[in-house]
Amino acid sequence: MAGGLPTPRPPAEITHAFSGRDVLAGTATVQDITGADMTAPFIAGAHAALALAQQQGCQFALLIDGSPSCGSQMIYDGSFNGQKHTGEGVTAALLRQHGLDVFAHTEIEQLAKRLPHPA
Repeated sequence: MAGGLPTPRPPAEITHAFSGRDVLAGTATVQDITGADMTAPFIAGAHAALALAQQQGCQFALLIDGSPSCGSQMIYDGSFNGQKHTGEGVTAALLRQHGLDVFAHTEIEQLAKRLPHPA
């Protein structure tokens, strides 16, 4: 939504089993199920998330795995057939490139261990 996309919206996937790093490098795109190019809004949303994280001094991000934006371990392969592969979404990739540790929703225990505990 921060990139300007409505909710609800058609499903989107990174094309041809690439990942978010490839989208940021300009060698892959994000397309929705109708074939529309959604790359620019996904990149804009990733930059908005990064700006907010930096403004707030975040060191960690907890994202929902699977999406072309937030996937941190697995993303859909671009076939719109429900198939996933190892990879990361655009936002997860950008946050990692800027030093944030990104965790999937299935890794909440690992994240909790990394958080400072009050004395």
